[in-house]
Amino acid sequence: MIRGFHLADFFTLANAACGVLSVFFAMAYVGSGSIVHFYVAAALTPLALIFDVLDGRVARWRHQSSPLGRELDSLSDVISFGVGPAALGYAAGLSGGWDLVVLSYFVCCGVSRLARYNVTAESLAAGADKVAYFEGTPIPTSVLLTAVLALAAWQGRLGDEILFGAWQLGPWVLHPLSLLFALSGTLMISKTLHIPKV
Repeated sequence: MIRGFHLADFFTLANAACGVLSVFFAMAYVGSGSIVHFYVAAALTPLALIFDVLDGRVARWRHQSSPLGRELDSLSDVISFGVGPAALGYAAGLSGGWDLVVLSYFVCCGVSRLARYNVTAESLAAGADKVAYFEGTPIPTSVLLTAVLALAAWQGRLGDEILFGAWQLGPWVLHPLSLLFALSGTLMISKTLHIPKV
């Protein structure tokens, strides 16, 4: 199988590795409480974004795009920009019952958005090398969520002191900070929002 990979695909796999490591470091933070683990988990998301940008550039430079590469890219993005930020949010203290619903919604929106892109990419490209615009925000915009969480960590606003506090809504707790994940997910699945692809 490795023989079927192009150079760009290895950048894509580096993106996926960053996402997996981000989840591992988020779990390490929950276990150890070491803020260094949290910062490393947060820093791996922008690093994944760099690899995500590079894989597209390398593929276009070498004229080696493929259906396999597109699927690899989507699967890697789900890990790095979906599961990774959600795990970091949970580690930060978004662990109430409503938070879990919101974080799951966010990941499902990311999966849905990427699946829709893969299905519609050819029709949106209209014969060009790449699509002219995205329907909904691209999933890598979740790097902004990790930036907010890193800022909260820097201010010492994690866990019981989490930014914006907590609300008791019926049987479960909702941390208003998790609503940023709900907004991000909703923008990703929007069909009316068209973002030009650069």
